[in-house]
Amino acid sequence: MNMLRVCVIGLGNIGNLHADIYKADPLAELVGVCDKIPERAEQAGRRLGVPHFTDTKALLAALQPDVCSIATGGFEYSSDHYEPTMQALDAGCHVLGEKPISNDIRLAEEMVAFARHKNRCYAINLNHRFTPAARIAKQWQREGRIGALLFCNMALWIGRPEDLDSPYYHLKALNPHSVDIMRHFCGDVRRVQCFATKAPGRWMWSTASINVQFASGAVGHLTSSYDIKRAHAVERCEVAGVNGRFVIEDMWMRATLYPAETMVQQVYQNPVFGGFAGFRDTFRDRIHAFLQEVSDGVPPDRIDGSGADGLAAQKVIHAAIESLETGQIVEVT
Repeated sequence: MNMLRVCVIGLGNIGNLHADIYKADPLAELVGVCDKIPERAEQAGRRLGVPHFTDTKALLAALQPDVCSIATGGFEYSSDHYEPTMQALDAGCHVLGEKPISNDIRLAEEMVAFARHKNRCYAINLNHRFTPAARIAKQWQREGRIGALLFCNMALWIGRPEDLDSPYYHLKALNPHSVDIMRHFCGDVRRVQCFATKAPGRWMWSTASINVQFASGAVGHLTSSYDIKRAHAVERCEVAGVNGRFVIEDMWMRATLYPAETMVQQVYQNPVFGGFAGFRDTFRDRIHAFLQEVSDGVPPDRIDGSGADGLAAQKVIHAAIESLETGQIVEVT
């Protein structure tokens, strides 16, 4: 099987991590990198032993890659995603974009629509769903071990003491992961209510409490924060139905099934040898999954963690911001 020719656009810490993972993946051949900051581009190119560019169109014309990772940043960590994503799709590339898909819903809709028009696979790095623990929990759900959904309790905090681009940076940049996990297990969100607070000395909304109603009728809650230190757990997801419930702790560490009909639990525990060693392994798992789907010819509308999923998560977040601003329950459209 031929390896996929891959380029990485945007060479901050996350872009360099993407590049390192592609270098090590048997399905990929890293052929080039790009960053608008010349020093970044040159440093990464030399380190990785590939051509470097400061212009996306020049890279695409010269290297004609099969796949591009878009790991640019910008305002609210996502304003620079649109242009290189559209350029890569227009050049015929499959695209894996960093989250959030965009801080502008209109632009995100254009990106998803253009990928569909070009019949290209477009995915977002929603890496929290790409772990053994999440996969096992999804298998339990498919087997009917959870049953008709009742509720989902989600929590994610990472501790960032600095205030960033806007009052809504925390909500937009952290919660694509949280909302995607909720949608992954419980489906589309229809209604949202948000409360938030600013920790002492902060001007950014840094901790939020978000209530949701899913299209299925199930209910859910999300607590997210940039105010809690990472000394202990950072993520917890609990999904309950009429047949049982499961809890995922810290993305990959543990998944526990609590069946309704018995006191005997079923547990997946991340192994000491051969398991995930840290957060970067979630990137490795997610990137390999996308490469495998492209290699296998999975149709664009069947891609796991797709651009459409990233857009849907961002719409929930924007509805939460509207609820915070207006004090009203907001319909997700």
